[in-house]
Amino acid sequence: MSAAVFPDNTVLCNFAAVQRLDLLEGALRGRGRWTEAVADEVTRSAAFLPDLATISIRGWLGEAIEIDDEIAIARIEHLRVDVFGGTVSAPLKHLGEAQTCYLLKEDPGWAGAWWVSDDRDALEFARRQGITTRETVDLVAGLVADRELTARQAMELLRAMVAAGRVLRLPASVGELQR
Repeated sequence: MSAAVFPDNTVLCNFAAVQRLDLLEGALRGRGRWTEAVADEVTRSAAFLPDLATISIRGWLGEAIEIDDEIAIARIEHLRVDVFGGTVSAPLKHLGEAQTCYLLKEDPGWAGAWWVSDDRDALEFARRQGITTRETVDLVAGLVADRELTARQAMELLRAMVAAGRVLRLPASVGELQR
């Protein structure tokens, strides 16, 4: 079985901002998963990017993974506050990142899974922890490799995301999207 892929809200919003969640769904190849905090964040973000509401309806990220073990919850809270800078007054801030990092680092059931995010600080932390990470640009390059998009179309897609107000890494040239 292929490793699970956990896109975070930033990645989901990138594709929703340009009405191309279908491309993301295809890129994940049935391996997409999410935590309950990310699912909740997506629900809140759907007020601004209505296409996000289709994710739960279509079910391509599966059921949201709930974490109810008290020790796990304490470790997640430590990550959320002490690593990602969340606060007690904003209990949902960075919860998705913390839950995902916890699962991928600590839960043997998710060994080999990887995380997709465009949050630079969160990615840097995850990489230091040995968590396999990718960014939106990597998924789009994969779509080029799979011949779902040409390199030029991929660059246009990424630029459209930026034009829609999304913050993500852009390749320096179209050639970087061809593997």
